[in-house]
Amino acid sequence: MFTIVFMSFLCLFYLLFISKLSECSSLLGTAQMLFEMMLMKFDAHQLSDAAAFLGPFSFSLFIIFVVFICMSMFFSIIGDNFRLARENIKDTNRHLYSYALQTFIQWTGLKKTNDEDVHVQKDERMRSEYRNPIEQFPEKVDQLLNALNSIYVNQSKDKLKLKTL
Repeated sequence: MFTIVFMSFLCLFYLLFISKLSECSSLLGTAQMLFEMMLMKFDAHQLSDAAAFLGPFSFSLFIIFVVFICMSMFFSIIGDNFRLARENIKDTNRHLYSYALQTFIQWTGLKKTNDEDVHVQKDERMRSEYRNPIEQFPEKVDQLLNALNSIYVNQSKDKLKLKTL
């Protein structure tokens, strides 16, 4: 939402003040000027000198929409996420500390793991999940033929409907 609003004001300021302000002579310069406006480090008298009504009016709209609405929404989203993270951190701390401790113990070599047993278990699990592609071939051919048959039947039904009309 912020990007859409910012880009719309970028186009507005660029098109309104391209010939009147040197900052608005390029899109990049206009974007820089708008960021300066968001930080309140901009001289608004330049806009009022460039256009008596449109300068202060567009500046006021930009401040209201971007600074007050979009930035407030952005900060509230960040605040909500910090609150959720603070609530979830109680459960996460226990798991994080136990994982870090187990990793540290294995890394230092204080607790020996039987690597052969781990590899054998992985091999058995992978072999049980593996299916030979040749065994799957008849099933895949049947699925293909059923799909082609349904397409052919649907086309022939459509042709019959057109002939009867």
